[in-house]
Amino acid sequence: MDATTILIIEDEKNINDILVFTFEQDGYKTVSAYDGPMGIDLFRQHNPDLILLDCNLPGMDGMDVCKEIRKESNVPIVMLTAREDEVDKVLGLELGADDYITKPYSARELKARVKAILRRSEISKEAAEKHEDKSIITSGNVTINVDRYEVRKDGKIIDITLREFELLRFLAEAPDQIFSREVLLENVWGYEYLGDVRTVDVTIRRLREKIEDDPSLPRYIITKRSIGYYFNKI
Repeated sequence: MDATTILIIEDEKNINDILVFTFEQDGYKTVSAYDGPMGIDLFRQHNPDLILLDCNLPGMDGMDVCKEIRKESNVPIVMLTAREDEVDKVLGLELGADDYITKPYSARELKARVKAILRRSEISKEAAEKHEDKSIITSGNVTINVDRYEVRKDGKIIDITLREFELLRFLAEAPDQIFSREVLLENVWGYEYLGDVRTVDVTIRRLREKIEDDPSLPRYIITKRSIGYYFNKI
């Protein structure tokens, strides 16, 4: 079995080297890029299982790199940022990043997040390879195929990231049950989240843009003010 490949796009060589050592020590294969264009080239060459992407890059900003990669792939992306501005973090999530972690971070925390994301990604691949339709959730014009990690609207497959799928699935499997942001973070993100609960709001917004006919008047993912969200099965 081939080793899991992590593409590290980080322009500071000392940090890049530390990340390479950290993950190769645990048996991962790593590929390093030091600017945005190089990162995109290596992404296309190596088809990595996960990308660690720094926000501040020469040649091409990390946000633009994320946006470009999302046009071609739903590979898990973890943004590495030294920025404290919440707007920057939210923008990264809106562009399709699966997670972000703010520098300085501990190697233990970063590895835990990467491991959790890769575990979910592997489960999705195994399910897709089985091509089984055992668990299908249908609501209105939206169909969620749990086994194949596939979402369709009006019969057409929606381009959806793993994180978006996991959140939609979690809500849809318990229709009409209201979940707080903290509960959603714990169950969908899979660890004790240290960041902002707005991460949930951003992912919900992205989901609504994909499955709702009118995201401003959602029918499926409903907000319960001051409490959280629930899935309305139509």
